[in-house]
Amino acid sequence: MENQATQARPLFNKIVLIGVGLIGGSFALSLKKVRAVEHIVGLDRHLASLESAKKLGIIDSLSDDMATAVADADLIVIATPVAQTGKILQAIYPYLQARTIVTDAGSTKADVVAAARDSLKEKFKQFVPAHPIAGREKNGPDAALADLYVGKKVVITSVAESLPAAVGVVAQAWKMCGAIIHYLSPQEHDQVFASVSHLPHLLAYTLVADIAAKPHADRLFQYAASGFRDFTRIAGSSPEMWRDISLANREALLQELDSYTEQLSKLRQSLVIGDAQALELIFRRAQEARLNWITAIEAAEAQSKDGGD
Repeated sequence: MENQATQARPLFNKIVLIGVGLIGGSFALSLKKVRAVEHIVGLDRHLASLESAKKLGIIDSLSDDMATAVADADLIVIATPVAQTGKILQAIYPYLQARTIVTDAGSTKADVVAAARDSLKEKFKQFVPAHPIAGREKNGPDAALADLYVGKKVVITSVAESLPAAVGVVAQAWKMCGAIIHYLSPQEHDQVFASVSHLPHLLAYTLVADIAAKPHADRLFQYAASGFRDFTRIAGSSPEMWRDISLANREALLQELDSYTEQLSKLRQSLVIGDAQALELIFRRAQEARLNWITAIEAAEAQSKDGGD
C-alpha cells in the first residue's frame, strides 16, 4: 500500500461523524494522522462531548442540524450505541445525497442492517455496515487514540444490495487506520460475537455486580488483585452501549448463555462430588484451547506486520 501520509489529496473532503466518543473519535484521529480527510463535522447528543472533541482535534466543526451537516459529505459514520442507529438513519434519509456513503461501527449487525433497510429505503444500497474489533475500558472523546485500530480487525457485513464501490471505500478508510479487513454476513457476525465478545462482557459485569452487592464488598475488593482485574476489565465499558448490544443480539446471546450455564452446572457437579479428575480435565482443555488461540493470534499479527492479510 502506498504511503498514505504523502498522498496528493485526501481520500475524503468531508466526513460527518455522529458520535464523537472512543470509537468514532479514534477513527477520526486515525484518518487525520494519515491526512486522509480534509474536514470532519461532528454531531453528538451531548454538546460537552462535541466541544471536547473539537478541542482535541477530533472534529473540525460541530453542528446540531442534520441537513447542514450531511450536505456534500463523502462519508457519514455512525458511532453511537446501536439502539440509536435507526432514528439516526431516519434523520439522515431526507438529506442523503446519492454520492454519500453511510457506515456504522456498531457491535451488532443484523439489527442494524434491518434498521438501515427500513430507514434508508431506496438509498439502502449506500449503507455499508461495519464493526471495528477494538476498544478500551474508557469512554468519550478523551479516550480516543490515533493508533487504536492498528493491527486490529474490522468486520464488514455488506449485503447483496450494497454498492461494491461503497464497500471498497469503507474498507479503504479502515485500512488507512491500520486495520485488517474481514467479511462476514450480518447473521454470522452476530453469532460469532455473541460467543466471544457479548457473553464475556455479560459475565464480567455480572461478577462485579455480584461482589458489589455483598455486605462485605469493601473487604473483598480490598484483596482483589491482577487476576480479578484482568477478568473484569471489560466491565469498565459503557453500560449504555452494552445494554443496547445485549438486547439487540438477545437470541444469539441467550443461546450462548444457556450453553455456558450448562458448562457451569457440570463444573458445579464436579465440585459437589469432589471429582478432581473431571475438574482438571476441564481446566486442561481450556488451557490448551487458550494457548492455541494465543499462538494463532501471534502468528496472525506477525503476518500482518509482514504485509499479509
